Amino acid sequence: MLQPRAAFAAVNRALHRIGIDAFILLLLGTVGLATLLPATGPAATVVGGSVNVVVGLLFFLYGARLSPQEALAGARNWRLHLLIAGCTYLLFPLLGEAARLLPDSVLPPRLATGVLFLTLLSSTVQSSIAFTSMARGNVAAAICAATFSSLLGIVLTPLLAAWLLSGGAGIQVSGGQILDIVLQLLMPFALGQLLRRRVGPWIQRNRVVTLVVDRGSILLIVYSAFSEGVREDIWGRVTVGQILWLVAVCAAMLGLVLTFTAVASRRLGFDRADRITIQFCGSKKSLANGLPLATILFPAGSVGLMVLPLMLFHQIQLMVCTVLAQRWGRRAGEEADR
Repeated sequence: MLQPRAAFAAVNRALHRIGIDAFILLLLGTVGLATLLPATGPAATVVGGSVNVVVGLLFFLYGARLSPQEALAGARNWRLHLLIAGCTYLLFPLLGEAARLLPDSVLPPRLATGVLFLTLLSSTVQSSIAFTSMARGNVAAAICAATFSSLLGIVLTPLLAAWLLSGGAGIQVSGGQILDIVLQLLMPFALGQLLRRRVGPWIQRNRVVTLVVDRGSILLIVYSAFSEGVREDIWGRVTVGQILWLVAVCAAMLGLVLTFTAVASRRLGFDRADRITIQFCGSKKSLANGLPLATILFPAGSVGLMVLPLMLFHQIQLMVCTVLAQRWGRRAGEEADR
């Protein structure tokens, strides 16, 4: 009989082969828990305070882990980084603005604003590198590009949000919210950078701690956001049809970006390894960075709806990119055997 840890690993591998991240199942379970047993009264206060603490800790660890030297060292391949940054912070926001032109019957204002919000986020770090490695791309460039995107997003995403989200679905980005971003996100991140030499080696030796904080903070934020949403009747404000339309919009947006990165990188003369890096780093959006920012930008009760597009897009990108990475990897293996 399999031991629990071995059984979990086997299930995780089986899910990964078909493009499903086991963590997504935990996210869905957390949404279900918040729907059935939302935090209310004193429990809601405790959960809200805990979110503030773990968000600060999360961004402190980001600062302690991310190396600005790696990003600067990779800046020599400026054409690759410029194309990835253009996809992340220009092409995606343009698609997000286009999605807001859809009729309310397809995307209600709050879901449309949530779609725009997800397009403003930085690229992922872990999955971008993992998919690039699986596809046998330029892993070193992927590390630099993903790191650079995360560092840039710490500053650029709040600025884009203040510019593009104000007024959408009744959302107003105020000076107080910008101050909250500085206090809850930027200051812990900066502190992590300052203490990186002291705490960085310990973090590298104890990666399970960062994994628990990463995943645990996301689950806590999702539980808090959807608890607030349930108290405000979130599921009474969105229909099954609208969720299906949202899935279609997220899939179409990902498809357009993947197509653009494939065509543009080929036309610009990048080699195979760099094209893989551009495709995977330029098409991702970070759930880990987006959820903490959403809890600051959006009013209580609407966070659940606002992050729903991000959660759906995250799962779609994992499933699609798993298939693409496996295909790239098989091609590289066949070419190596010739």
